[in-house]
Amino acid sequence: MPSPVADGGGLGRGPSATAPHKYSGPHYAGLRIGLLGGSFNPAHAGHRHISLHALKALKLDQVWWLVSPQNPLKPSRDMATLQERLAGARVVARHPRIRVTGLECSLGTRYTADTLAELIRRYPKTRFVWLMGADNLQQIPRWRHWTRIFRSMPIAVLSRPTYSLSALGGIAAQRFARRRVPDLRARELADAKPPAWTFLRNPLHPASATAIRRARARGS
Repeated sequence: MPSPVADGGGLGRGPSATAPHKYSGPHYAGLRIGLLGGSFNPAHAGHRHISLHALKALKLDQVWWLVSPQNPLKPSRDMATLQERLAGARVVARHPRIRVTGLECSLGTRYTADTLAELIRRYPKTRFVWLMGADNLQQIPRWRHWTRIFRSMPIAVLSRPTYSLSALGGIAAQRFARRRVPDLRARELADAKPPAWTFLRNPLHPASATAIRRARARGS
């Protein structure tokens, strides 16, 4: 049985209606799944905005929000509990093809590279695409085994206000420049052999988790 933390709330229809958990690989065989990881502290409309864009631009069946127990690069002082962040994310997602899950908790992984390796092992017939904002493309060289992430599965980078240009000139983009897939072929990305990545020029959304937390602290 799945852990209550890993339960995505049963969103979805058809053969994939089971919420994703570490034993549900057969339910997602043959599907194209986008993985959006993060603290979601809190989840906001920007997360939903880029998820909906990714579903269409990459021809995905679903997007999973992987709510991290604790991002190693972020302080725990202002971090809401995992259960609070999962509950908030489910309220924001409100879409049958967006799943909210605490899979990392049940998998026992802490770093993205390890999480992706475990998902590939447990979901061998699912075609995953790692989704991340341009801000994370800029800072991914700080992540543990970051080149392994690029070699694990295709990656789609979504535009973020103020970050896009600097990210495309950064270490990661330059390191894998020859493996970049033109955005006009983004719908083929899930079938590409990694390393393969694309940059999606999605409409920008102003929402920021940091700004939301500051506003809450001020009581506004």
